[in-house]
Amino acid sequence: RIRPGLVELLRRDVRDNEKEVSNQSTGRASCAGRNTRRQMSLSSFFILSPRGDCIISKDFRGDMPLDAAEAFFRKVKGWGPHGDAPPVFELDGVNYIFIRKGGMLIACTTRYNLSPSVCIELLNRTAKVFKDYCGVLSEESIRKNFILIYELLDEVFDYGYPQVTSTEGLKNFIYNEAQPVEQALLAGMANAALTAVTGARGAGHARAVLGGSSVPSSAAHKPIQATAGGSASRVGGGAVTKQKNEIFVDIVERLTVLFSPQGHIVNSTIDGSIQMKSYLAGNP
Repeated sequence: RIRPGLVELLRRDVRDNEKEVSNQSTGRASCAGRNTRRQMSLSSFFILSPRGDCIISKDFRGDMPLDAAEAFFRKVKGWGPHGDAPPVFELDGVNYIFIRKGGMLIACTTRYNLSPSVCIELLNRTAKVFKDYCGVLSEESIRKNFILIYELLDEVFDYGYPQVTSTEGLKNFIYNEAQPVEQALLAGMANAALTAVTGARGAGHARAVLGGSSVPSSAAHKPIQATAGGSASRVGGGAVTKQKNEIFVDIVERLTVLFSPQGHIVNSTIDGSIQMKSYLAGNP
């Protein structure tokens, strides 16, 4: 025969054990959630010049060695005679992901096993944001607008977690204005690109044909904030000057052809896109 008091004690022990198991399961789930969120974060972000100079450096979590950028550049430059360094590699427990834009190396680091495609897409979107706000993505524009770049990084990332990568979404949070690059330099870059594609004779013919009905491609290389404040701006002397309401449209076509060893076409595809860049006042 079991005494009633002993039965009550046994029931209490069972309830306590069930409660402890439930708390442990909740703790494991919470810990797993924290680990999952932590594994989606970057540790640092930096931009290097072709010579290895660190133009921009942002440490989000403080878990990277101080010479991470230098070690990264030495590894990329000394990769070996078998080709360029891959966009993702591991060195001393640190994962490096990088892209090449405007002759510069735009890279991020992490100690977690992140998705390489997600990181590369994030770097490309960040580079596009820099280009939209600076007008052109080059070493000179980054150096001239490093305060704006750091402000953009503070809004795009929060403790290494991606937040906003849309140019339109960042307009309400960015207050620094870009310092535009010299128009002569932009015109030279556009002429060099046109000559490289069509040749010197073809470039001259294209300018002659399109001169009256088109504008140079460098005209679109200006900060997106140029019309953020409206269609009029006040100059130092008090005069009000009208700003142009412009929109630029680029038609990009890509032709991919696969040839057999005998020279026959095995497969061919054409991929096209229309890219627009708006400098219209307000939100039409």
